[in-house]
Amino acid sequence: MGDQIARGEEFEKKAEKKLSGWGLFGSKHDDAADLFDKAANCFKLAKSWDQAGAVYVKVANCHLRLDSKHEAAGAYANAAHCYKKTNTREAISCLEQAVHMFLDIGRLNMSARYYKEIAELYEQEQNLEQAIIYYEKAADLFQSEDVTTSANQCKQKIAQFSAELEKYQRAIEIFEEIARHSVNNNLLKYGVRGHLLNAGICQLCKGDVVAINNALERYQELDPTFSVTRECKLLVDLAAAIDEEDVAKFTGSVKEYDSMTKLDALRTTLLLRVKEALKAKELEEDDLT
Repeated sequence: MGDQIARGEEFEKKAEKKLSGWGLFGSKHDDAADLFDKAANCFKLAKSWDQAGAVYVKVANCHLRLDSKHEAAGAYANAAHCYKKTNTREAISCLEQAVHMFLDIGRLNMSARYYKEIAELYEQEQNLEQAIIYYEKAADLFQSEDVTTSANQCKQKIAQFSAELEKYQRAIEIFEEIARHSVNNNLLKYGVRGHLLNAGICQLCKGDVVAINNALERYQELDPTFSVTRECKLLVDLAAAIDEEDVAKFTGSVKEYDSMTKLDALRTTLLLRVKEALKAKELEEDDLT
């Protein structure tokens, strides 16, 4: 590893010398970019990620001087992938640079991919507000390029995080939108009942029984097969339990569903919130009597 770092530093020195010396403008920066690239590769082999990232930024700068935005964007992306291992903030900064350049040259699909990567980095940091912003940017670009599956994946993340942040109406709108777009798609239609279940659970979180029942009617109009699913039965039973303020009935319905189809983390979290609100209401009623 030490040998690779020494080799990398040697290539880096040669590149710097190229840039500071005489030579034809284009050739000078082209040769330096090649040497910096070799240096970065050595640092990667030595797992010296910060050094590799910093040198890839130098590669990008050389390409920018040559007005080669595509190559510069690729170098910034390489820098980001090194920094991801040690420095999230630098990784995000480099990915932002890559995106701006890919947008400039009309590479929308690449821009969408890197926006999604930025969103994933914010998600790892548990910064859900920023993750939502970048998943939105990615979803818009994927949608414009007709990459529906990737757009839907990003939208599901936006809806999930909105629900976690108690922005239920926004989550409902997105889950319903994904369901509408999926219902007539042979590849995506099997996920519709899951999206409608998520939207319905967010309706339960709002605690408005009339809105829940109206939503259930809408969902059955959207997908006539929904009315015979276990997901629909669960939502109907939970809405009734909320209306009757019956915590035991609510818990029993959730357990019955979970015994057949394991509830994921989001659904479990949201249903626990609904149950706690129902318990609090029950206690309030007891205090009044």
